[in-house]
Amino acid sequence: MTFMIRREIANKLLEMATKYPILTLTGPRQSGKSTLLKKVFPEYEYVSLEDPDMRMFAQEDPRQFLANYPNKAFIDEVQRVPSLFSYLQTHVDNSGKEGMYLLAGSQNFLLMQSITQSLAGRTAVMKLLPFSHAEMKREKILPTTLHEEIFKGAYPRIYKSNIHPTDFYPHYIQTYVERDVHLMQSIEDLSKFIRFVKLCAGRIGQLLNYTSLANDCGISASTAQAWISVLEASYIVYLLKPEFNNYSKRLVKTPKLYFYDTGLACSLLEIKEAKQVATHFLRGGLFENLVVNEFVKDAYNKGEEPLLSFWRDKTGNEVDLIYTANSIQYAYEIKAGHTYSSDYFKGLTLWAKDTAAQPVQCNVVYAGAKDLSIQKGNVFGWR
Repeated sequence: MTFMIRREIANKLLEMATKYPILTLTGPRQSGKSTLLKKVFPEYEYVSLEDPDMRMFAQEDPRQFLANYPNKAFIDEVQRVPSLFSYLQTHVDNSGKEGMYLLAGSQNFLLMQSITQSLAGRTAVMKLLPFSHAEMKREKILPTTLHEEIFKGAYPRIYKSNIHPTDFYPHYIQTYVERDVHLMQSIEDLSKFIRFVKLCAGRIGQLLNYTSLANDCGISASTAQAWISVLEASYIVYLLKPEFNNYSKRLVKTPKLYFYDTGLACSLLEIKEAKQVATHFLRGGLFENLVVNEFVKDAYNKGEEPLLSFWRDKTGNEVDLIYTANSIQYAYEIKAGHTYSSDYFKGLTLWAKDTAAQPVQCNVVYAGAKDLSIQKGNVFGWR
């Protein structure tokens, strides 16, 4: 049986390939980039620079390499040969055609560095994350319970090959550290780096305190900042920026930390089965992370950068997520409780008062099943 679920980003990829000579798809390792591009663009010839012979060919004779693949070619793991980008630039400029190349890679830092230097204005850059909630629901592979969805995460291989998360994520983490981290930064003590990543998982949905993180790991604050950058560049974590403009109250200016995949976070937290999520001290943070991820995935699938932030004042009043659409802000409070409580609107009410927002802009997402429309705003069940 072939396993191929329709990805929401597919139509946007087709559209952008008609507007630029090069289409670049980046995202975490194993998020399905190569599979998707091969399916959406079956007429393109595939070449991977993971192959040592091909990599050597592209490095030693880039002109002949491009002469062999002059048009309609998909070059995978392209960041492995940074010198190729300058030749690509000259080649597409001379040709003057759209949709000549598809590029894919999983090290965002190396890839974007090369694109900024050589291909600015010549490529559309799209990002593919693991499956979204909507994709899994539509294809009928959505886990049956909330805790199972958090625990399994959304990496395609888990669903394609029916791999248990405890058999998938430890190998994923090991491969990531041994390959991607080594390529991006020379980290001498890899065991300490793994400990750092695990400490990050213990801080999901919390304000990022570099000093505290560094002290707990036995490294300097500047090293902690550098390592967070490595984790961001390889799509392991991302930072949600605080909203601190145009408000009367003094607000925090520290970002919050999230993981691109809750299954990966569960593995780092040494959660071995879905039912452990229900009683875990980070259950609320993991649920919040799951919901925020859906907003990030939705934006990337439309070819947009997520316009997301959070609101928190100096006294600790908070709204978990602020989403901006057409210059209008919508606030979301995310609660892991299964039963709706009017207390869920406490932070939203303060935010609405501060910003003169209407009830339609105030929303609660909770772990229950029912959607409600009340005077203060909207309430959405997790499904």
